Amino acid sequence: MDQRLFFERSEPRSLAEIAALTGAVLVDPSLADRRIEGLAALDAAGPRQLTFVNGPKYLPQLEGCHAGACFVHARLEQRVPPGTAALRVAEPYRAFVTIARQAHPDALRPASIFQETGVSPQAVVHPTARLEDGVVVDPLAVIGEGAQIGQDTIIGAGAVIGPNVMIGRSCSIAPQATIVCSLLGNNVIVHPGCRIGQDGYGYVPGPKGHIKVPQTGRVIIQNDVEIGANTTIDRGALGDTVIGEGTKIDNLVQIAHNVSIGRHCIVISQVGLSGSTTIGDGVLLGARVGTDNRVTIGDGAQIAATSIVHGDVPPGARYGGTPAKPVKQWFREMMLLERLAKENRGGDKDLDPKDQTGPDT
Repeated sequence: MDQRLFFERSEPRSLAEIAALTGAVLVDPSLADRRIEGLAALDAAGPRQLTFVNGPKYLPQLEGCHAGACFVHARLEQRVPPGTAALRVAEPYRAFVTIARQAHPDALRPASIFQETGVSPQAVVHPTARLEDGVVVDPLAVIGEGAQIGQDTIIGAGAVIGPNVMIGRSCSIAPQATIVCSLLGNNVIVHPGCRIGQDGYGYVPGPKGHIKVPQTGRVIIQNDVEIGANTTIDRGALGDTVIGEGTKIDNLVQIAHNVSIGRHCIVISQVGLSGSTTIGDGVLLGARVGTDNRVTIGDGAQIAATSIVHGDVPPGARYGGTPAKPVKQWFREMMLLERLAKENRGGDKDLDPKDQTGPDT
């Protein structure tokens, strides 16, 4: 099979240049002119590639490493094998990402499928839509009446931008995304298949059926937000659904109507936020976290994966479990249950085997 690559190869850099860009210290200055031509994982890197080691648990891989250079913390630099240049730095992974971002800028946001400029003849753009200079619209995209799109934004193939939607500058709207009833800031990335601004889920139940509640609010997405593939963000019922500046949302997340997420939050895959949930700034939600309606999670709080939040969480707290509670309490309760289970298993040995099989079926 053809061994083609989907991103451009990076330009070779010397170790001196890499050290200068990251603030790392090249432990052996005589290797300053060594050229690095690519990046690779610790266990796969070759003599012309750069890698990193991010902690003691990777020491077996480090000792068998054949990389040309490796970012490493000071406490591990003596373990770097001969032939691999050690680049001492406080945060090896951050330094590696700094180089990766410069080496592969084309991997940071969805690009035009056709690598074109301007509006494709196969796109459908309403005559009243306003597109600033440098906007790229790929084939089969649809841009509705009165929509406004800022300079250097890319609208991917098959994307749908609804009437009066506003999208800022240098945004990337990937293929097959739909955006209605929404206002987006600058540098927003929307990955393939996202659904933004559709109806929130609202009904008044009754014996003769469920009456649909009109959802007349908006979605407001501030600058530098990234939204993963197939995530859904419902518009508000009366007010707005708001995603704060710099927040990063993973794939397959559900955000209900009137949710407010603060700035610089991390929301991992399969999180589900019920209506009118309020998330403060700098919050981290692990995978598959769920919230009840109208829950507030304070600034800087962290919620462990698979937890269900039924009540408010104070700022800076670390919660986990179902229902979510302070992590230390959650761990104590799990240890107690495990101890009780072990004790119960010991008692089960004295029971008649028939008594342990349960009722006949």
